[in-house]
Amino acid sequence: MARRNRNNIRKERIIMLASSVFVLAALTITGVYVRNNNRAERENYVLDFEAIEKNSTDVANNTMPAEELDTLFAEVGTDDLDYDPSFQEANSQHVENTGEEKGLRTKISQDKEDDKEEEKEEADKEAESAKKEKSEDKPSKSKKNEPESSDKKKEDEEAGMFDETVDTAMSGDVQTEAVSTTVQPNLDFQEEDGLVWPIVGDVLINYSMDRTIYFPTLEQYKYNPAIVIAATQGEPISAAADGRVTSVTYDPKIGNTVVMDLGNGYELTYGQLENITVSEGSYVSVGDGIGTVASPTKYYSIEGTNVYFKLTKDGVPVNPMSKLQ
Repeated sequence: MARRNRNNIRKERIIMLASSVFVLAALTITGVYVRNNNRAERENYVLDFEAIEKNSTDVANNTMPAEELDTLFAEVGTDDLDYDPSFQEANSQHVENTGEEKGLRTKISQDKEDDKEEEKEEADKEAESAKKEKSEDKPSKSKKNEPESSDKKKEDEEAGMFDETVDTAMSGDVQTEAVSTTVQPNLDFQEEDGLVWPIVGDVLINYSMDRTIYFPTLEQYKYNPAIVIAATQGEPISAAADGRVTSVTYDPKIGNTVVMDLGNGYELTYGQLENITVSEGSYVSVGDGIGTVASPTKYYSIEGTNVYFKLTKDGVPVNPMSKLQ
């Protein structure tokens, strides 16, 4: 049993040595191959300056000088080639034009100037003839001056009428467009809709239409179709709901008032105001400022500074407390 184990160990060692030798040999061969390829690529990248210099010398020796080229063209003749004497290459050594070319250009420019002078003379002649014709036609035109002026006046009047019609039509279109594009809010206050407090404060005198209530300043009992909210003078008052201002008036009892239509027969009345910022016909959104609190009238001197707040439905008072949120 021990011999078998020893033999197995020897075999494993031999196999490991053989595989190691094989791997080393493969790596060596691969390294040699890569090194040879790199050396060949480097040799390809090396420039042979001697060969380049030799080629440039050969090209220079084979190039014909400009003088020999001119002689060659003179011997061949310009009739056999599409040669333009006025054309010069950009890199040519001969840049100046010859005397014949200069003479040709001078002649062309002289011809152009002569043509211009002839055209100017003809234009002057035509202008003189036109002046003569106008002077001859003046008597005949003066005779017909009156009828022409009357006709012209009629034409101007007709043109003016047409312009007024156009202006009127244009203004009508503009007005129609302005009216049609004005967006009017849809006032649709429902019974289940609520109101926002126009100002934060205690209720000094509550709504009471089923029995009379005591008014301290008047020292008497009366029905009250609104609520009287305590406030401070100068405090801002905001709209309790969306509406359209129907009136801005003054009442001896409740001072400056603003009445707003909420839709469906509902109306709000704000009293005891000053510095009113709305006007009749204007649309106000809920929360917008409509004025500030004024000093109280003599009918509410004991109650103190307040805001008069009334809600009606088709002219009949409604308890605002039932709508206030």
